[in-house]
Amino acid sequence: MAPRKSVRPTKHVPVSTSHPAHDNRQHHGELVIITGMSGSGKASVLKAFEDLGYYCVDNLPVGLIPRFAELVGQSSEIERTALVVDVREGAQLEALPTIVKSVKHILPTKVIFLEASDAVIIRRYSETRRPHPLGTNASVKTSLAEERRHLKPIRAIADMVIDTSKFNVHELRAHVTERFQKQESDKNILVSVVSFGFKHGVPEDADLLFDVRFLPNPHFIPEFRPLTGRDPKVAKYIKSFPQTKEFIQRISELLIYLLPHYIHEGKSYLTIAFGCTGGQHRSVMIAEDVGKRLHKAGYRVKVVHRDSPR
Repeated sequence: MAPRKSVRPTKHVPVSTSHPAHDNRQHHGELVIITGMSGSGKASVLKAFEDLGYYCVDNLPVGLIPRFAELVGQSSEIERTALVVDVREGAQLEALPTIVKSVKHILPTKVIFLEASDAVIIRRYSETRRPHPLGTNASVKTSLAEERRHLKPIRAIADMVIDTSKFNVHELRAHVTERFQKQESDKNILVSVVSFGFKHGVPEDADLLFDVRFLPNPHFIPEFRPLTGRDPKVAKYIKSFPQTKEFIQRISELLIYLLPHYIHEGKSYLTIAFGCTGGQHRSVMIAEDVGKRLHKAGYRVKVVHRDSPR
């Protein structure tokens, strides 16, 4: 997911001879500025916008953005456009917040900021064997810390922040496609339902966390010990207790109530974590069942068993 370095227009931008200050026509268009951490997936996101029919440009110089917006506003051919701006711009990047403010008077403009955890970005750079754009004289970890400092003011003005640590390339593109396609869904959120074991640590990215250690533990039944909560016999045992059924029902109703409010506040993904002692039985069964109920309610759901099997 390392960034590309070329300006990549996909269509011809017609240039108007009239000065925009004297053009009183009402323009309809949309500009999406994609920015964020190197290695966070900007190239994949730009490709998703291209597939949606956006006119796309990679690595447009910051100083050209206002003129670019003016040309798009005057164009009868281009309605929606997306461009990537990132740390390759160097010192010019500091002007981006001011430029965005001025461009919003020309076109409806949204800023998408992509980020990921240091561990994920370092792994991506290791896999691609490409240097960080801030240079090869420092480690990727050191460069990331410097990059985060440079991008902090830009992140603060973003209309949408997407942590791509949770996505592979295909999931990221699907997520952006569903978010920006013209027929937006009223259930446009990706829900990650995660099972985990407390003895292995709490998931750092959990938005909501529920402790299910109050349920009877199948670990103490010898025939269940080597199995997981996905096994029908284990699931049937856990569900045989009335508190399990009531918990699943109440939690599912709560989540179905909460999700529209998260969507209304602009949240595009939510991570719900269920934890038991080892992350093998109770949390796995609960995550599977709640995930199915949320999917049945019409939400996009990804179930992940972080610690199962170990």
